[in-house]
Amino acid sequence: MKTIKVEASVSYEVQIGSGLLTGCGERIRAVTPRAVRCVLVTDDTVAPLYAERVERELAGAGYECARFVIPSGEQSKNAESFIRLLNFCADFRLTRTDLIAALGGGVVGDLAGFAAASYMRGVSFVQLPTTLLAAVDSSVGGKTAIDLDAGKNLAGAFYQPSLVLCDYDTLATLRPEVFTDGCAEVIKYGVLGDEALFTHLEQRGQDFDTEYVIARCVEMKRDIVNADEFETGCRRLLNLGHTLGHAVEKRSGFALSHGCSVAIGLAAVARSAASEGICTPECAERIIRCLRRFGLPTETEYGLDELYDIMLSDKKRSGDSVSIIVPEKIGACRVEPMPVARAKEFFAH
Repeated sequence: MKTIKVEASVSYEVQIGSGLLTGCGERIRAVTPRAVRCVLVTDDTVAPLYAERVERELAGAGYECARFVIPSGEQSKNAESFIRLLNFCADFRLTRTDLIAALGGGVVGDLAGFAAASYMRGVSFVQLPTTLLAAVDSSVGGKTAIDLDAGKNLAGAFYQPSLVLCDYDTLATLRPEVFTDGCAEVIKYGVLGDEALFTHLEQRGQDFDTEYVIARCVEMKRDIVNADEFETGCRRLLNLGHTLGHAVEKRSGFALSHGCSVAIGLAAVARSAASEGICTPECAERIIRCLRRFGLPTETEYGLDELYDIMLSDKKRSGDSVSIIVPEKIGACRVEPMPVARAKEFFAH
């Protein structure tokens, strides 16, 4: 097992290993000693696989548990689900010393975390990620949110969990396309700050060393979050591929997954960076080739004009400017602030 300590406004551990759902109740009890009740938030894909097992573990550790299940998919990360979850917590008589646990992928974690931040102005929160994307990215760092009609993640809060338990045995039950989806974020981390990680992915493809890759991504995110918890500086680097990616995702009506959308955004920003001399054409081609090796898309059918309109509502916009994360080489990226009109020109390459 690998343990990574995050030192943000709240200090907590990310525990990564095989079989961690067994004994998860006692691990959670160690960080929430006063909690009596637990609302377990999950979705209708994960619940049949793991919910009863986790509930038994929680009951064995002395928790009274209630399950809140949402339909799987981004469409559930909305205001209606958020309010239903808050009312569910109130009906269950959850108190300020109790607990919300997220069992699932990024949608479950984002929704449950925002509810934990909001209910009674904050209750304890733990993450039990079951997807690769959630394990390497969304479960760590305290970003919680729901989507609004205007765009993705526009209502939310920075709210750190008390514990993240990543049992990577759960990855074995993922549909192949869901596992592939998470690989986009893994590749992003390699491009962002670790050429050795990127090279490992290039060489091994989806047969990568699971614990090494998850732990390395979490370590990188830990370092960035510790330095910039509230995304006023270097944490913006984590948005590599996301500005255009979020626009593609929303334009598809969320029919295109987050990982596939980020892959398209990453490929687009690599091409544009190469065209403007920020990185070499060889760097851009290496990124695109790696994405394709993992079965991820690198093109979109949507026109730049329609995507640009959506980008104007992106939460990374600040006034009349937007920050685009651009690769300088594999393992090194920078934040490139530019006027929104210039962003359209940038992606036109």
